[in-house]
Amino acid sequence: MLPEEGATEDLGRFLAELLVPGDLVALSGGLGGGKTTLARALIRELAGAPDLDVPSPTFTLVQPYEDRRGRAIVHADLYRLRSPDELVELGFDEMTESAITLVEWPERLPPRDGPTLSVDLALRPEFGEGSRFARIDGTGGMRARLDRARAIRALLARSGWDEAERIPMQGDASTRAYERLRRPDGSTAILAVSPPRPDGPPVRDGKPYSAIVKLAESVHAFVAMDRALRALGFSAPRIYGEDLAHGLLILEDLGSEPVVDAGGARPERYAEATRLLAKLHAMELPGALPVAQGIEHVLPPYDGEALLFEAELMPEWYAPAIRGVTLSEEARAAFVALWAEALRGAIPDRPTWTLRDYHSPNLIWLPEREGLERVGLIDFQDAVLGHPAYDVASLLQDARVDTSAEFELRLLGLYARERRAREPDFDVQGFARAYALLAAQRATKILGIFARLDRRDGKPGYLAHLPRIEGYLARNLAHPALARLRLWHEEHLPGLAAAAPEA
Repeated sequence: MLPEEGATEDLGRFLAELLVPGDLVALSGGLGGGKTTLARALIRELAGAPDLDVPSPTFTLVQPYEDRRGRAIVHADLYRLRSPDELVELGFDEMTESAITLVEWPERLPPRDGPTLSVDLALRPEFGEGSRFARIDGTGGMRARLDRARAIRALLARSGWDEAERIPMQGDASTRAYERLRRPDGSTAILAVSPPRPDGPPVRDGKPYSAIVKLAESVHAFVAMDRALRALGFSAPRIYGEDLAHGLLILEDLGSEPVVDAGGARPERYAEATRLLAKLHAMELPGALPVAQGIEHVLPPYDGEALLFEAELMPEWYAPAIRGVTLSEEARAAFVALWAEALRGAIPDRPTWTLRDYHSPNLIWLPEREGLERVGLIDFQDAVLGHPAYDVASLLQDARVDTSAEFELRLLGLYARERRAREPDFDVQGFARAYALLAAQRATKILGIFARLDRRDGKPGYLAHLPRIEGYLARNLAHPALARLRLWHEEHLPGLAAAAPEA
């Protein structure tokens, strides 16, 4: 029930939160029902312009706008549409293909595919002048978005962030989304939207990709790891509010000061990040962590199956898409066999927490804090039980930051000294061998993932990092433990095993 015009406008602002390009908003109801009022509020919210002039397009039929990110919005009123041919003449399909489209009198619109949000408005004068009743429904995944938007509003209200401005933030390569919340007093927080991951199609032995490589299925993993890291004294964000069922969190805003600058890795900040890993890896850590009352998260093992499957992404995606090489079945079988053998040398005697994406985009520098607490941690929901060398390789062979072999060796020496100070029997030689293996596996995996992001997901920006990752792989393949894999690369993907350039 919408008791007055202001409530209709509030509804428009709410609905704007869940719309993306390609969506259709079908606004139904009789004359004077409030369709244009709702559309006006929706467009103003999308555009970030509360005073934007939004006239009814009754006579022009179609009126274009842009949202705050420069994406197209189309507002159409089809009351005076005489024939679908008029829409063809206007180029309506082309205009709305990648736009958020609001249509009044949608029953006159030819059938179309894609997500549709349906809002039927009816005057209800018996409840007071200007009262309306809105019936809202959706297709093409829109109902789930509606439920999530309602859950977000409820979480913001009970956590005290309902008056905050919501500012979209750049996401990552996953399906998660983030917004910065800013209250009128200037305080900020981060809204993380991480809905439960649906199982994808089975890719091997009846299991989906996420199950094989041990990716988190829900936000429970983040909550468990966050509280566990904070309990150990590390700077993971405090959780201000949570809705586990919908995958929603309100998190402490650790800021955005990086551990890198325009010149690359900042040595003192990378040194602290290295010391943090040495401290973490020297601890006895549990494999099961509490999430909430009666709920526990068990860290999965980062086992040979997961590591090997990830390595196979390189011949599957990178070789044909980037190198133009179609490998024979024999060549692929040899690749898998060599990696299976090599990875047996990376099975840890004592597994530790492997945060998995411990690299510059996920590390925040907190200069107002002291010691290791200056390293802020923000991405660890896919943590597993694995070898300590993996996260060290993630840091020192960052896919987005050039690090020279000399810089890498210096920090590896720092890590070894820090570990030995805590564990006098720390096996430096065994660690160095596992480091080369897992750094090579990680580089191999990332080459495949970035090629897949380009070819399958239409995200070519990741290709800019390929030369750096290729250089890391070449550097790792020079280790004696990878001699047979190096020979495989020289035969099937020449150039990848060449001497790595010094950065």
